[in-house]
Amino acid sequence: MAGDLADRLLDGRLKLRHLVVLTMIAEHGTLSRSAEHLHVTQPVVTRALQELEAILGVSLFDRGPRGMTPTVYGRAFVDQARTIVGQVRQAGRQISELADARSGTVRVGTHLAGSNLLLPRAIMRIKADRPRLTVVVREATPDVLLAALRAGDLDLTVGRITPVIDGLEVKQETLYDEPIRLVTRVGHPAQELVDPEIADLVDYPWIVPVEQTALRFELERALQRIGVALPQDRVECTSVPTLRTMLVESDFIAVLPELVAHADPALALLPCEFESLRRSVGVTTVPGRFRTPACLAFLEVMAEVAAEIEASLGRTRTMPI
Repeated sequence: MAGDLADRLLDGRLKLRHLVVLTMIAEHGTLSRSAEHLHVTQPVVTRALQELEAILGVSLFDRGPRGMTPTVYGRAFVDQARTIVGQVRQAGRQISELADARSGTVRVGTHLAGSNLLLPRAIMRIKADRPRLTVVVREATPDVLLAALRAGDLDLTVGRITPVIDGLEVKQETLYDEPIRLVTRVGHPAQELVDPEIADLVDYPWIVPVEQTALRFELERALQRIGVALPQDRVECTSVPTLRTMLVESDFIAVLPELVAHADPALALLPCEFESLRRSVGVTTVPGRFRTPACLAFLEVMAEVAAEIEASLGRTRTMPI
């Protein structure tokens, strides 16, 4: 049976449009939204899905009142379809960008760490040398960014290096290490405390990472080790503009990478530290995927900027981009 299915997939009936439609339905959850995203009619999407299910001989989605959810067969096939579609997209970009190495587009994903200093400095530096090169920055949570990276919608992500789960094959390279600190506005009442302990600060409102992120888990573990509970008066936020406004205009204390405060004259670090909380900032790419000249140039500039940041922190690191 497995051999028969492999033959059916290679006999010419399976088209790239089938895979594109499949990934759109998995992403948007309904035939109508998928059709709207693809700029086609809903019957076109329905027909493509029916053709694909006929080729495979299995049902790929369960139809319910809230939309369509992948079956066990659908989940397995969608995963591979995303990879194939991403590779085709990447191939198309390679052909167009190889014609002019000083132009092209680099698509970068970011999540908090590196977004306030490393990434903007790298963008400004490469744009000064290559004004025709376009950098597209997308901010999202790490799980969303990893999915986009695998699908070929991103060339790389910049941020905290964390363990990757779900069998996603990626290459992570550390650029520099950055402590996680408690940050307030300049003039915050806690800044007047002499040698404060973390336990002295829990009565203030805190801004902490959202649940189900690695930093949130590590923060809770660090607090448990010193016998302090996560403050009940808290906001869970990773939006940089929202977070900064709350810090500057109130008495919130935020758990943030150290360089966020260094780069902002309105913010200040509290002297107490979490000894176990550090953040390795780096880049994540897909191994084996061709890197366009624009992407390679951007990675080189990022390594240069990261070395300067590392030196400003009084540390050095070899960065194998």
